[in-house]
Amino acid sequence: MTSLPFTQVDAFADAPFTGNPAAVMPLDAWLDDALLQSIAAENNLSETAFTVATPDDPDADYELRWFTPEVEVKLCGHATLASGHVLMAGDVVRFRTRHAGILSVARDGDGYALSLPGYSMAPRAMPELAAGLGGDPVESHWRDGGYTLFLYPDAASVRALTPDFAALRKHGDLLLIATAPGEDSDMLSRVFVPGGGIDEDPVTGSAHSLLVPFWSERLGKTQMEAVQASARGGRLGCTLADDRVILTGRCRTVIEGRFHI
Repeated sequence: MTSLPFTQVDAFADAPFTGNPAAVMPLDAWLDDALLQSIAAENNLSETAFTVATPDDPDADYELRWFTPEVEVKLCGHATLASGHVLMAGDVVRFRTRHAGILSVARDGDGYALSLPGYSMAPRAMPELAAGLGGDPVESHWRDGGYTLFLYPDAASVRALTPDFAALRKHGDLLLIATAPGEDSDMLSRVFVPGGGIDEDPVTGSAHSLLVPFWSERLGKTQMEAVQASARGGRLGCTLADDRVILTGRCRTVIEGRFHI
């Protein structure tokens, strides 16, 4: 029997039971992909992060991968923040990823600053997805890789959404962002990934790789505050720095133990 370290962290959370929970599991070497997927399914969290130390890599301290209960994902912000929280030895920890390049987590007061790539989007009509989300979006945008964004007229419209997840699931593993101007923040969003096994994600760092450039252009500012209006909820500090998005937030460790396989 193999025993693996396991830490569950609430990321982008000022207190336990808020933000987005992620499992962080450091490994000595990569396990078979099917086994990693089975572990993530057993954890049944929006993401499980797996890391392997890379002592000979001059640019990164660890290699990092993320799995939902159903699929491996190309970018996950909250589980990267959680991994930094678990593995931080100094003031910064750097992760090499397979699709998003080098990501870093640095200390920021009593929290952390997460550096992600910033992504632009292009307008595209997506009537079937808009119908599945519901409400009356006034704009829709797309980025290759399965990223979509729907702009609603106000925060109340986003909060009131009751998506048809069965219909949305038929479109595959898409990241569906519903956003509007904030009430007491610059932007408000909800994020849905039913095709990846997550109907609604509590707080989504990767979505803000798209949201921050989108709202920066519209608001004419590079520093913003964001609210993700899920049931658990989350508040993020956001900065657009050239082609990078810097997100700030806190983490809380809620479970520590061993995973036996």
